[in-house]
Amino acid sequence: MKKAFMPLIAVVLLAVIPYVAVQFAGLGFLFGVIIPYAAIAVFIGGFVYRVVDWARSPVPFRIPTTCGQEKSLDWIKQDKLESPSNFRQAAARVLTEVFFFRSLFRNTKAEAHNGPKLAYGSSKWLWLAGLAFHWSMLVIVLRHYRFFIAKVPGFVQILEGVDGFLDVTLPAFYLTNVIILAAITFLVVRRLLDAKMRLISLPTDYFPLFLILAIAVVGIFMRYITKVDVMSVKDLMINLVHFKPALPEGIGALFYVHLFLVCVLAIYFPFSKLMHMGGIFLSPTRNLSNDSREKRHVNPWNPDVKTRTYAEYEDEFRDKMKKANLPVERK
Repeated sequence: MKKAFMPLIAVVLLAVIPYVAVQFAGLGFLFGVIIPYAAIAVFIGGFVYRVVDWARSPVPFRIPTTCGQEKSLDWIKQDKLESPSNFRQAAARVLTEVFFFRSLFRNTKAEAHNGPKLAYGSSKWLWLAGLAFHWSMLVIVLRHYRFFIAKVPGFVQILEGVDGFLDVTLPAFYLTNVIILAAITFLVVRRLLDAKMRLISLPTDYFPLFLILAIAVVGIFMRYITKVDVMSVKDLMINLVHFKPALPEGIGALFYVHLFLVCVLAIYFPFSKLMHMGGIFLSPTRNLSNDSREKRHVNPWNPDVKTRTYAEYEDEFRDKMKKANLPVERK
């Protein structure tokens, strides 16, 4: 519990800071303009740096993780996704991993029972929670695109229509708001209740979960309880996009809490485990084809090694070999 307590306190303090600073010190320009620009710069710079650093790392050998039949004889059926033999199959494998979490779907859990016996079982709830969390996050981010341009694009309107099809509240009730809260709650509770997960979990595993949870809670609170001036918020976002740092009037302090937490997440993102978003595409265990038997792969990073024949070796050391009474081919 101690590992989770400190990140929770940190997120609460991060939420209190902008509220107090804007509400009582009038630092709206700092939290509405300066910090967002700094956060975007750190996010883009850190993201590009990490991706370029990974891309420059040498991968001399084919090391894909396989759990299916590789390409072999014509009459043996190949598992093209689990053991891809060309670029298209490897790309399909990566995309299905990104969009559907195929490896997590196959995840199993092991439990010791009386006997002793080790029993293996399915662990689909983790896969479902992870899938729900990531897809909900994607939909929510795309919905927020309406705040950055003057005219709302058609795909955003379609997303909003599908997401809010229940239409039971005013403003519209979005399913993704509930789904993301439920998914994050499951992921946190799982780490707290499972003894094995508590043992291997670090504060850095809890912090992004609490941070995203706080962002979602504040956003829902602004939408349904403490309303904010949406047009002023949109004016601010459009001004930031067009590099016109003007701060509209009438934006409540709660919005700056939401924005500041998003900025903290953006700054934290490139230097955390959240960078798996970019790293999955550069993972050699996923993006390489399993064709080591079909093609010979030579390590291009090996330095040139100067070699010599035995005759050349004997010419160089013949006198010393004779003195040591070692046999030589030529006298």
